This record gives sequence, structure tokens and C-alpha cells, in this order.
Amino acid sequence: MPAFPVDTTAATMMLAMPPVPKIKNKRTKEQAADYETGELLMSVTVTFIYDDSAELLTVTVPESGIGEGLAPGSHLTMSGLVARSWEMENNGTKTSGIAFRAVAVVPLALVGQAA
Repeated sequence: MPAFPVDTTAATMMLAMPPVPKIKNKRTKEQAADYETGELLMSVTVTFIYDDSAELLTVTVPESGIGEGLAPGSHLTMSGLVARSWEMENNGTKTSGIAFRAVAVVPLALVGQAA
């Protein structure tokens, strides 16, 4: 399915929950990995504020894309954020939604600082 870029320039984003490993298999607790690179994936819960409304989004990010110093409540920026629709059927019940993925999530205070 195609991925659609998300324009975050007019949004305010804050970390709602610390990053946690994205679990591929709940029974075995196996951590999900990127299909192309094999890099382990993390789930980041973000408060996304735009146009006088706020939504909690869970965003998948490669482990290397998690910025240092992320703390709940901190303002952040995401690079390469895309949205992709998904649909699955389990025991005759169809479910669907939108999955979000970003290349990196870093505290806003670190954006533009020299390394």
C-alpha cells in the first residue's frame, strides 16, 4: 500500500509516553524489525496538536531514530513522517486503521544544534 507524507510544519507535537519496543508477536514477545534493514523498531506515543484539536498517535520509528533526551511532555519534531492505511481479517472480523511511521523523533530543543 502507498505511504502518504504527513506535513507537520503547522502542528505542535509532544511526547506522551516514552518509546517502547514494537512487539511483533504478543505471545513470544518478539520485537518487530524493519523488513528491509532488519533494524529493530520502537513505538512512540505522541500528542499531535493541529487546528485546535489534539490526537494521540502511535508512531513506529527505527531504534536509531530515537533522539536522546526524549521525556514525556517534551516538544519534539519528526522527520519523514508518513501515514499508511491497513486492513486485516481475524476470525471473520475485519479491522482497519492508519499506521504512522517516521525516520526519526527528536526533542525540539536539539533541532538545529551542532553536534
